[in-house]
Amino acid sequence: MPRRVSVTVEHFPLAREFRISRGAKTEAVVIVCEIEEGSFRGRGECVPYARYGESIDSVVAAMESARAGIERGASRDDLGRTLPAGAARNALDCALWDLEAKASGQRVAALICRTAPRPLETAYTIGIDAPAAMADAAKAARRSLLKIKVGTEDDLERMAAIHAATNGARLILDANEGWTAANIGVHLQAAAATGAVLVEQPLPKDSDAILADIPHPVPICADESVHTTEDLEALRGRYDYVNVKLDKTGGLTEALRLVARAQELGFGVMVGCMVGTSLAMAPAVLLAQMADFVDLDGPLLLAKDRPHGLVDDRSTVAPPTPELWG
Repeated sequence: MPRRVSVTVEHFPLAREFRISRGAKTEAVVIVCEIEEGSFRGRGECVPYARYGESIDSVVAAMESARAGIERGASRDDLGRTLPAGAARNALDCALWDLEAKASGQRVAALICRTAPRPLETAYTIGIDAPAAMADAAKAARRSLLKIKVGTEDDLERMAAIHAATNGARLILDANEGWTAANIGVHLQAAAATGAVLVEQPLPKDSDAILADIPHPVPICADESVHTTEDLEALRGRYDYVNVKLDKTGGLTEALRLVARAQELGFGVMVGCMVGTSLAMAPAVLLAQMADFVDLDGPLLLAKDRPHGLVDDRSTVAPPTPELWG
């Protein structure tokens, strides 16, 4: 039966400006792939990321380059051989997973989850702002697990203010490559003083070798330094955890391999996201059933999510319904 592929760029305003060490954004720009086969339709969503050399135009072009093959019946494994890991392959891969589930009548969760999927505790992200403003936002969030964006020169004051305001909430500190060899030691000690449970990507990817030679008073998680399974060996001794994101792995297919291999090598696993809608989070929620930390709050940062979005109950996110994905 012939397939038909469509690619659409969509814009979702954020509830408020979101700032990290590399800049700020006021909307999520996502790309949606739909693959129709007979009466069945599979969907996948990705978020191009400039840090990885991606743009809306380049990702759309990459997806269009795969159109003919998919319409002729190319599989997820075929995509892995013809497209590099990244946002374009992610949307296509997840759309094929969704299509296969719809056509077979078998949920993706039944294929990849060891037990029935359950609601998961997810981190809620506080973007970079003045220390007092971040402390107020963290307190108002009333969450048990907060992800705090850091990576600036005044992070010591920022960490102290948030710790004082959050009344025992667990903190993940995400520097987005913003710390340096000169300040990482004092920042890690300050993180430990706050009781932080994880520090994410403190140094630039090309400068992280020193992590093998310094104390880890708080476990350190790789983000920009890990994309696919092939990256793991070089991270041993440097990082304690890896952050698996579908837009980095190029979809759920490679993400499953990455999680399995990371756990074999002794890494802890976080499943994270870019800022997107529930359609992008849905496959990640299933992947996160086997993770130690979950950071899938992308839809919570939007002014409005898409229909049939994931159900968030304060600190937890529920598995997707069939109307959304999988």
